[in-house]
Amino acid sequence: MSPIAIFVLAFSMSVDAFAVSVGRGAALQRPPLRESLRTGLVFGLVEAITPLIGWAAGVAASRYIQAVDHWIAFGLLGAVGLHMLANAFGQGEAEETPVSRTSLPMLIATAVGTSLDAMAVGVSLAFFDVNILVMALAIGLATFLMSSGGMLLGRVIGVRFGRYAEALAGIALVGIGLSILIEHLSA
Repeated sequence: MSPIAIFVLAFSMSVDAFAVSVGRGAALQRPPLRESLRTGLVFGLVEAITPLIGWAAGVAASRYIQAVDHWIAFGLLGAVGLHMLANAFGQGEAEETPVSRTSLPMLIATAVGTSLDAMAVGVSLAFFDVNILVMALAIGLATFLMSSGGMLLGRVIGVRFGRYAEALAGIALVGIGLSILIEHLSA
């Protein structure tokens, strides 16, 4: 996988965490840097672990489904991308009620919820010659940066911008899936 594809995939996977962080930052009364870094660390760690889990499951199943792996990768990436598009434009406005610092268990649960797409992508990556450790590190780092920055930006830009970023990430994932399918069918 090219460095550009790794970059696009890593940041696409982190946009849902960014959107949640923007929402949290918009709801908090002036989130301190410490809370932003804590959120980024939790989201980044969870987002780095889930593609490894998905990749392991994909490797275990790959010899049984090798003939259709490109269709599975296209389907998973396309489904995740379309789901992100639907989430970006299907939600109501965020609550205006100020919230306080989130408990660690709640923060971890939120991180797991936003990282399930990375697990599906990890399954897809098992079918290709990809260094999964590099991908997981890239996804985790991108998520750390996007989540920490999203918290700080949230109070300034609000939730709406996060939705557009999530829509753009969804389009990127559909594009990557389509690229995999076209590359495999044209070979």
